[in-house]
Amino acid sequence: MTTAVPAVVTVTDDTFDQLVLRSARPVLVEFWAPWCGPCRQLAPVLEQIAHEEADRLTIVKLNTDENPATMIACNVLAAPTLQLYRDGELVKEMVGARPKRRLMQELEDVLPHAGQTD
Repeated sequence: MTTAVPAVVTVTDDTFDQLVLRSARPVLVEFWAPWCGPCRQLAPVLEQIAHEEADRLTIVKLNTDENPATMIACNVLAAPTLQLYRDGELVKEMVGARPKRRLMQELEDVLPHAGQTD
């Protein structure tokens, strides 16, 4: 099995509004930094979820070192921080890395169920 394109998309200060706030689907944003150990641990978990939940969720990542304006605008104080947006509104925030199972449990109440358009 070969993985072609990464499922997690990179966003920047310039693309955050279009790709996150104007998205028609829920978007999970990971605010991360290259020096952050827990961020590196979380990366493969987010890739896996992005592939498995592609019909319900878009996952993006924003490098806080390179995009401080969005980090400040979103009140992000630590890396990694995960924020879930629906219809341009922040509906959930989680700080720190977590295993896939726990992350999916925390997201379940705010994600549409398979086949549900919301």
